[in-house]
Amino acid sequence: LLLNYLKTNDYNQEWFKHGGQSTIDAYEKVSDATRLEHIDFLENQLKDYYLDEQNRLFIHAGFTNVNGIAYEYFPRLFYWDRTLWETALSLNPTLSKDNLFYPKRFTLYNEIYIGHTPTTRINETIPINKACVWNIDTGAAFHGPLTILDVNTKQYWQSEPLSQLYPNEKGRN
Repeated sequence: LLLNYLKTNDYNQEWFKHGGQSTIDAYEKVSDATRLEHIDFLENQLKDYYLDEQNRLFIHAGFTNVNGIAYEYFPRLFYWDRTLWETALSLNPTLSKDNLFYPKRFTLYNEIYIGHTPTTRINETIPINKACVWNIDTGAAFHGPLTILDVNTKQYWQSEPLSQLYPNEKGRN
């Protein structure tokens, strides 16, 4: 959505409603050369996910293909899919990985780190781990804190809720 705006100056109303206005305002102060560098980065360098050497997947929202990210039919789902998290939440924690009913998506990666769906939806404001999925979105886009997580130790740090830090923010709060 940002790429479309940078290339055409046109934007989707949903994007505009969820922070696009502040992005538009910021780009009014940016040179054409910087804008072109950003377009190049978004088109040629930015990856949809990161898979590290320990087979840990870092992805914005999730994926739907049971064979994993390399087989995703619709890569835009990497940014919108909530089914990975919903499945992790609903999974019986006593179900073993070798059980016929255990979701195959949860056997492909050692750990999966996501955001996009705030843990505040389940009345939490801390990172939550279900199956192999770690949701580290603690609702900062709305009224929760911003969280960072050390993926090796699982120690995390949080800000005050953003609505307290920025009470006059005209975004989602």
